[in-house]
Amino acid sequence: MWDAAFGLAEQVTAGAATAAAVAATMAPADRVTAILGLGMGGSGIGNDVVAAVAGPVLSVPVLISKDYDLPAFVGPSTLVFAASFSGNTEETLTATAAALERGARVVAVTGGGKLAELASAAGAPVIPLPEGIPHPRAAIGAMTVAPLMVLRHLGMLDGAAGWVTAAAEQLGRRRDQLIAGGDSSVAADVARKIGRTIPLIYGGGPLGQAAAQRWKCQVNENPKSPAFAGTMPELCHNELTGWGQMGDVTRQLITVVDLRHDFEHPRLARRFELVDEIMDEVVAGIVDVRAEGTGALAQLFDLVLIGDIVALTLAAREGIDPGPIPVLEDLKVALSR
Repeated sequence: MWDAAFGLAEQVTAGAATAAAVAATMAPADRVTAILGLGMGGSGIGNDVVAAVAGPVLSVPVLISKDYDLPAFVGPSTLVFAASFSGNTEETLTATAAALERGARVVAVTGGGKLAELASAAGAPVIPLPEGIPHPRAAIGAMTVAPLMVLRHLGMLDGAAGWVTAAAEQLGRRRDQLIAGGDSSVAADVARKIGRTIPLIYGGGPLGQAAAQRWKCQVNENPKSPAFAGTMPELCHNELTGWGQMGDVTRQLITVVDLRHDFEHPRLARRFELVDEIMDEVVAGIVDVRAEGTGALAQLFDLVLIGDIVALTLAAREGIDPGPIPVLEDLKVALSR
């Protein structure tokens, strides 16, 4: 898992090359009116990143569905990205089959399995994943760049190639900083401040929301610890009021992590400042993490890499193997009976 995290820059580059080769065989987009991402857990996070960075600039909406059921609008004018690392995720398979039945234009991003078979049988393109990725959550680079390169080929996102290059460059820089920094790196410092508390990760806007959700899931799956995420400005209209009680408890349990980036709405900086002031007395601590890099994708991936190493560091300090997720595997077995 450490190797996969530190190899994210190379995964992004390799995944983009594979996706571009498959996309080159696709016919031009006729009349795409909406884009839908299907995928669960670590497989689906790539679609979340695509929605965060491409949604604001595309001329059609980018929506995400994490369920068995398919939204009613899906039809021949919908471009569907179906993502499953194993190719056997039952929610994604069910929704993809329905999308194909409705005549949607489906692109499968998968390591194989039933999804690859389903897509191939329908004549839909299948974008394979690079070899050697140990778990779905470690495939975020390839899972993200595949839809971006398809959108570029279809003439819907001309800047995608530049985004990917900038992201890979920033991931390489950040990796070198984290390795050289050792126990003094930003990731080690954040992990030390979180300690054995529960992290509550806040991000601003779509980019911050995707990054915060990624951090949450990585802490859940790698050190097997609880973690929660919230988004500015929405949390200012509901969640914030929930910190008015139980400060004696939350001061011992919760550490807030603010994920900041250069693509926040100008008003969000003041919101972060005020929320931190309000919460300072009712949490164990507040930690700021600032993204670097050129462009939204680079900064989002920068936050992703820092968060991945924070989660792996937390696992290492507790002597926990970050790879296996037995409770989720047991759940799948129970559901299959």
